[in-house]
Amino acid sequence: MATMNTLARPYAKAAFEHAAAAQALDAWSGMLALASAVMADAAFAHRVRNPSLTQARKADDLLMVCEGHVDAGFGNFIRTLADHDRLPLIPVIAELYEQHKAEHDRSIAVEVESAFELSEDQQKTLVTALSKRLDRAVTPQLTINPALLGGVVIRAGDLVIDGSVRGKLVKLADALKS
Repeated sequence: MATMNTLARPYAKAAFEHAAAAQALDAWSGMLALASAVMADAAFAHRVRNPSLTQARKADDLLMVCEGHVDAGFGNFIRTLADHDRLPLIPVIAELYEQHKAEHDRSIAVEVESAFELSEDQQKTLVTALSKRLDRAVTPQLTINPALLGGVVIRAGDLVIDGSVRGKLVKLADALKS
């Protein structure tokens, strides 16, 4: 995976810089998501790996599937990827592009795992506190995990905040063992 990230990184950065200059960050985000979804289709991915097709034909096939939903600049981007045999990297490029976009927008997606359903007020309080702590706009992704027993586990990038009862019990057990 590291190799794919390494190969995709300059393309994602170039796509982001082009979209930012054209003030089309959201449009490019949508176009990359569409192209990524097409590339995730097993039949299409198999077609892209077919060595008997030219790179230009592969790019044309992808653009034909996306027709009406992509602009000329994105078409050139796809053709450049095809010329360098990088079409399979589109999902990774889309992911890295979204990271650049989130950094630009000063936003972050936060995974919140809770033992129980959080009320609307609890969610607002949590988002406000996290926004203040992380100095970013926070988009929570809530999941329920009864195994936590109580409390929440929050994951924001590399930051993990374990405020669960289960986590506290594990820490207590470790302290008692040592």
